[in-house]
Amino acid sequence: MKDQSTFRCCDDKTRVFIVSDISNEPDDAESLVRYLLYCNEFETRGLVACTSTWMKRAVHRGDMHKIIDAYEKIVDNLNKNVHPHNQYPSAESIRALVKTGPVLYGKEALEPDVPLSEGAKLLIERLDESDRPLWILCWGGTNFLAQALQHSARLRSKMRVYALSDQDDTGAWIRHRYPDIFYIASVHGWNQYGLAAWTGISGDKFYGFDQGGPSFEKMTKEWIKENIQIGSLGAAYPDYLFIPEGDTPKFLYLIQNGLGSAEHPEWGSWGGRYLPSNAGVVSNHYADAVDRVVGADGCTHVSNQAAVWRWRDAFQDSFAARIQWILSDDNSNTNHAPIIVVNGSSQGPEPIFIEAEADSEIDLDTTGTYDPDGDELTYHWFQYKDITATQWWVDAEVHDVAFVDQDPSKPGTKVKVKLPPPDKCAVDIFTRQPQAKGQILHLILEVKYKGSPPLTSYKRVVVQVTNPRLLGGQEKPAESIAEAHRG
Repeated sequence: MKDQSTFRCCDDKTRVFIVSDISNEPDDAESLVRYLLYCNEFETRGLVACTSTWMKRAVHRGDMHKIIDAYEKIVDNLNKNVHPHNQYPSAESIRALVKTGPVLYGKEALEPDVPLSEGAKLLIERLDESDRPLWILCWGGTNFLAQALQHSARLRSKMRVYALSDQDDTGAWIRHRYPDIFYIASVHGWNQYGLAAWTGISGDKFYGFDQGGPSFEKMTKEWIKENIQIGSLGAAYPDYLFIPEGDTPKFLYLIQNGLGSAEHPEWGSWGGRYLPSNAGVVSNHYADAVDRVVGADGCTHVSNQAAVWRWRDAFQDSFAARIQWILSDDNSNTNHAPIIVVNGSSQGPEPIFIEAEADSEIDLDTTGTYDPDGDELTYHWFQYKDITATQWWVDAEVHDVAFVDQDPSKPGTKVKVKLPPPDKCAVDIFTRQPQAKGQILHLILEVKYKGSPPLTSYKRVVVQVTNPRLLGGQEKPAESIAEAHRG
């Protein structure tokens, strides 16, 4: 048996409350199976069956219980594959969280004669029990949330809503009435899901976007049958009808693998990347952002879906590895994610923050990084340029950094990073005045175990560029973006 204290540990578990229109089609059941495999890294506070535009007059909490029953059979095996501080909750404790939202469509639940649903009551209770944020992951309609707000709006500062596309008529009502709520949602024509970022998880075949970019190999029914639909919990994963796991990006966004940061939707993660949808307006609504990603075809694809599918191999391999955990009570037969240390950092998922002067060099050293299974690791550094940009035209605004290996025999383990000169990263694009604090650059280390399935961890280095001598400016300001581009 492997020493479980060497496995990944999440010291600060994110509080999560899930609402799902389960059984309107198979995808919510699929997402729930995957979620349970990661629930040791979350503090789950509610699991509510709801309605949606696709199932307006029914809820199916019993189908949640069926999946929890399958989870109960394998939870002991799961617990042998995680850190002692991140053990999985009992099936009994998860069952106690299952409640029902209004068995009505959308704003019908807000009529004066409609009682507060048990799902809304539980949500209010969970918001009231702690000062910590509560992530409300909406896999269906949001009328239970609207009910809770109508009853007790004072608690909304603790809400973090991740709803993707609206699935009833209360989402827009909530955002209009309570614009201060932290709310991630795609904006597009009603039910035009092919325009939404979340479809990047698996929708390229069904919706026809980014053809040739993402590989569909690990989303085929054949791959899923071989790698996912095995063991008692895997057997509860149904065949997909339209696309698999449309709701899964909502918790992929929160997985603490070192890539994302929950309070920074603009940083990007397995669940996509999002930016404020309004400028100069008091609103906490975040909408889809675009990434530029080189696809399987060697071409650069520019889309909001690319912000999700760029990570597809990694999150599917992680899923397949956790399915393997359920099959054996001996953790020496299974694989576990690498643990990353950079410049003496903690082994946790927290990013590293560095201040460095423009045109200087910084050293990044991965000494202390290891694989819990003792296997060989590969190291890959890249600059996540899309985050730094303030506009669509990333290459015109964000200059490349250079990564130089200091130990060519071990690529990526020790690198020197050359930062851009002041005129490329610390001068205002319109005023052309030098800035004491310039751009914020995001450098990502991707460490991968070479085995099968290959598992990936990340460490994010956030570099605040400084320009203390105020170099690189110009006397004449630019009057337009065209003039700014011409220099």
